[in-house]
Amino acid sequence: MTDVSGCEFAPLVREPLSVEAAADVAAKLKALADPVRLRLFSLVASHAGGEACVCDISGDFAVTQPTISHHLKVLKDAGVLASERRASWVYYSVVPEALNNVSSVLSVVVDVVPTGAPA
Repeated sequence: MTDVSGCEFAPLVREPLSVEAAADVAAKLKALADPVRLRLFSLVASHAGGEACVCDISGDFAVTQPTISHHLKVLKDAGVLASERRASWVYYSVVPEALNNVSSVLSVVVDVVPTGAPA
């Protein structure tokens, strides 16, 4: 699978990632690796209509609103969320292509036998 920047995102078990693709996927995984960010991402992804206002997703965290905003910015900068300002609120949505790229890289092909394993 190739994204718009030309980076290859084939499953790791089929071929190695290019330097650019590895950096791109690593940035997305790093952004999602934080529990607060992963939960925010999940709240946006599961919200009705596929988008959520920051006012709808920031209420149930043990961190301040500026911290929530920082985490949302990290997710946006990593390319897994997109945002749109409407009046005084910001609405976030998942970037499907970003998740498809990460999913593609991490997919496991069943018919591959590890080197040295009995066939």
